[in-house]
Amino acid sequence: MKEMDITEVAQRSGVPASTLRYYDEKGLIVPIGRRGLRRLFDADVLERLAHIALGRTAGFSLDEIARMFGADGRPQIDRLMLTAKADELDRTIRSLSVMRDGLRHAAVCSAPSHMECPKFRRILRAAGSGAINGKGREERKSVPKPPGAEKARRAPSA
Repeated sequence: MKEMDITEVAQRSGVPASTLRYYDEKGLIVPIGRRGLRRLFDADVLERLAHIALGRTAGFSLDEIARMFGADGRPQIDRLMLTAKADELDRTIRSLSVMRDGLRHAAVCSAPSHMECPKFRRILRAAGSGAINGKGREERKSVPKPPGAEKARRAPSA
């Protein structure tokens, strides 16, 4: 197979040489040697970089992407991890859709002030509670409640 130096890999992949060096340091790509001070890569590195780009676009961290490759360097993608990421993307899409719709409403709302608009107030409350940040309830950080707060909340009002 053809070997390429880091400059050619950068040109062919569109990934800057500095990023390629970082990926090398993280173990995401592995040079096959050096020509002087330049790293040399096998042509297969381009496909691996495409996998990395796809993973980044989907929102995977570099550490998660690194786990998607076996010891032999071939992709071994955990399907449960893909399903979990797809679920996360669904939550993000819902959240962003709510935000988009709210912004569109705010842009045309006839209320004298956004604070007087019931829809805007609902969106504001949802944002304050973390409901439209793209995270599920289990992912939001919980704020410690003072002792007895739960009982006080459940007590019937007078």
